[in-house]
Amino acid sequence: MKTITTREWTLLVLILVYSFVPTFGGLVRIADLAGLLAIMPDNPRALAAPLPVVLHILSSFVFCLVGALQFVPSVRRHHPEIHRVAGRVVAAAGCVSAATGLWMTHAFMFPAELQGLLLYWTRIFLSVWMVGLIIWAVIAVRSRNVSGHSAAMLRAYAIGQGASTQTVLGIGWAIVVGTDLVGPARDVMMVLAWALNLLLAEFLIRTARTFRPVHA
Repeated sequence: MKTITTREWTLLVLILVYSFVPTFGGLVRIADLAGLLAIMPDNPRALAAPLPVVLHILSSFVFCLVGALQFVPSVRRHHPEIHRVAGRVVAAAGCVSAATGLWMTHAFMFPAELQGLLLYWTRIFLSVWMVGLIIWAVIAVRSRNVSGHSAAMLRAYAIGQGASTQTVLGIGWAIVVGTDLVGPARDVMMVLAWALNLLLAEFLIRTARTFRPVHA
């Protein structure tokens, strides 16, 4: 799209690169479950119930990657029809991602070193909140409340991008310390990643004001 500025392309590429590791890893997991690859460690939870895993990976992939385009001002300004159509896809994908995350959190039996009470309840709360934010965003834009719509979707996107920040923090820890985080320390790191994302979202909402109204 020629209307996208160089600065916007740079931001878009940075978001896509930031999202690459967890989204690519998820697609590899799907290929592994389908028997096309055998390069990832066995995951007994995914093998026992692949449906929510596959739905979560695919919906998160769409939400994070297509969602990145929704925050480019030039697209909203010059191609509102693309923004509207993509918005419907992103909203649906976000709800599926959150719902399947809630499903797996509650139904799967995680070992204590991978999920304690702190992480369990944080995942439950954020999954429900993410769906609520998306529903509110849809209601807001239909009421011509564009600023409320943008803020709600940015908060939902911050939650959906939790895996990217968790990957960065986890890899950073492993490089510095030489071991993977497990147990309560891992729980804290996972929650901290969501907190950082949401803090950044609030900063953008309250101070940057980069969003511009478009016709819904």
